[in-house]
Amino acid sequence: MQTAIVAGGCFWCVESDFEKLDGVSEVISGYSGGTLDDPTYEAVSYKETGHYEAAMIIYDPSIVTYRQLIDQYWMTVDPTDSSGQFCDKGSSYRTAIFTTPDQRAEAEASKDMIVNSGKVARVVTPVLPATTFYPAEDYHQDYYKKNPVRYKGYRFGCRRDARLAELWGN
Repeated sequence: MQTAIVAGGCFWCVESDFEKLDGVSEVISGYSGGTLDDPTYEAVSYKETGHYEAAMIIYDPSIVTYRQLIDQYWMTVDPTDSSGQFCDKGSSYRTAIFTTPDQRAEAEASKDMIVNSGKVARVVTPVLPATTFYPAEDYHQDYYKKNPVRYKGYRFGCRRDARLAELWGN
């Protein structure tokens, strides 16, 4: 098994989007990219810690490759929004791809594909070196499964899928 770490706004949505993919065994909601050790949701959401809401994707590379995951990642975010994602605004809700040295070239190539596609005017999503990943609190893990009605209301209310359809089509 291998891991990929991405930030795509609300980590509940990243979990939901990626756990549906063949070869992905688990997605863990958490925090990455900041300076605070053992961050909490309250600290990341309401203070400037530098952390992003992120997700660690655990996958089987014999079924799905890192590049396939990153290519799919773009279809789940709005890479043009530097202030957050959908209805969630603030630095913790920005997009990013966190890479190991071995992953960086694939992530950059995938980003170049999006930049050159002509589908979006600009891409603000950075490719960053992976830092410590901190799992989020238990109540955030599998939120979309534990609270399906609330989750669906949140996702619909934020117009996440509507905006993604505007950007990428169906």
